[in-house]
Amino acid sequence: MSDEDRPQIVHILGLGLDNRDGHKRLTRAEQFTVAGGSEGTHERMTETLVKTCEGLQRKGKTLRDADVREVAELIDKNTPRE
Repeated sequence: MSDEDRPQIVHILGLGLDNRDGHKRLTRAEQFTVAGGSEGTHERMTETLVKTCEGLQRKGKTLRDADVREVAELIDKNTPRE
């Protein structure tokens, strides 16, 4: 598969579905958007995606440059465990 044909991630959308306090939360960045969720969920998703993008940046990559599996591994690595 050529580079033109490989799947690319151009933006990540995180959706929090556990909001019961009525607050509308939205965090936008160049490479991701996080919408909804409780305060804690929204913060964890945002932190995960910030660290993921920082990890790519350290490697000299953007979402478009990175392999889908590489992005998935970074997200998993950067997801806070309770």
